[in-house]
Amino acid sequence: MRFLASSALFLLLVADAHAGDFIEGMVRAVYDGDTVLLATREDSRLKVHLYGIDAPETAKPDSPGQPFGEIARRILMYKIMGRQVSVEFMDIDRYRRTVAVIRYAGRDISREMVAEGMAWADRQYLQGPYASEYIGAEEVARARHKGLWRDDNPMPPWEFRRAQELGGKRRGRR
Repeated sequence: MRFLASSALFLLLVADAHAGDFIEGMVRAVYDGDTVLLATREDSRLKVHLYGIDAPETAKPDSPGQPFGEIARRILMYKIMGRQVSVEFMDIDRYRRTVAVIRYAGRDISREMVAEGMAWADRQYLQGPYASEYIGAEEVARARHKGLWRDDNPMPPWEFRRAQELGGKRRGRR
């Protein structure tokens, strides 16, 4: 228990120490509509979750994907794959990924993904001016039936993940 508490404290301190720091790097892989692999000049590799958004889940070996999950991944690939990007550190998430605002050519990629209907604004974690920007972009995309908002009632990824977890637990009990 002490190890878990000290690990959590360490992650919080590291995240606070680097929040607002910038680095540049090359996007080497796009895992889904909100997670990429970044290679920095120092030859380090960072798994980065785009700040403030949650994209539909892509199919994995042990679970199906969501509608628009693969499309969101491809659109993010088109935007930044193989490109030099600027990364502003915001936090470290529970999966130990760096959470960051990624910019390419001055454009906020998270905001673009939300504006194009390829991700939800993640209200649980959004703060400051990003909150109003991303939520506003989502509302416009929803009103214009862009991307995932073409569906009448798209399931948010956090609900999809919860349903998958519950389904797995039920299957495991049998």
